Amino acid sequence: MEAYTGFAQVYDLFMDNIPYDEWSQYLISLLKEYGVTKGLVADLGCGTGTITEYLNQAGYDMIGIDSAEEMLEIAREKADEKGLDILYLEQNMQQMELFGTVSAFVSICDSVNYITKEQDLLQVFRLANNYLDPGGVFVFDLNTRYKYEHILAQNTFAENREDCSFIWDNYYYPEEQMNEYDLTIYVKDEENVEEAVFYRFDEEHYQKAYDLETVKRLLEEAGMEFVTAYDAFTKDAPKEDSERIYIVAREQRQAGKYYTC
Repeated sequence: MEAYTGFAQVYDLFMDNIPYDEWSQYLISLLKEYGVTKGLVADLGCGTGTITEYLNQAGYDMIGIDSAEEMLEIAREKADEKGLDILYLEQNMQQMELFGTVSAFVSICDSVNYITKEQDLLQVFRLANNYLDPGGVFVFDLNTRYKYEHILAQNTFAENREDCSFIWDNYYYPEEQMNEYDLTIYVKDEENVEEAVFYRFDEEHYQKAYDLETVKRLLEEAGMEFVTAYDAFTKDAPKEDSERIYIVAREQRQAGKYYTC
């Protein structure tokens, strides 16, 4: 079952508790700290484009990349309404094709956890290394194993609003380090308000927990330099109970690099 089809309609509504302004300022501070003060930046797993817009308004030329057509439709509509010049591409991370290099890649809101096979994550890192300018950086976050095991595992979350609601069941499989999200969404039909008709959408999402050492190994195999990792929204090293971490990796020149031009 494809993820982010029905949820796309209400994604921004249910994410209104996320402090996107603070998240984007933290992300921008990391980009600047590691030398990316301007230029072209690609947002992998951009969703409805909220973070993409913040970076664009901070002066970066932005490309948003996502595999969910419904999410990108909303992102494009939002950018058009605000007069923002952002290019949105419907592509999988592990199969992305760009027309040249970028100064940086970013990927937050645990988009990288949706890459559930090590070989696919390795390919994402290889492509990032290929499409980065010399010395460019890749900044991304990850939900941790601790979060899946102690916060999400076997728990149900729900939210009920006047026009929509969701039920979110979680199942964590420790051997595979995989978390299954079963999501049921009800969205009110705005054209049939008097009869209070709701549409139901059912989605399955899967995310994988990656240990930091595994990420370092895959970055090295991809030819990238692991720079550092932080407990999210701090400059502290990851802790045993960190729920989210940020990782900074840097492009390393490769003799066999290729580009799509």
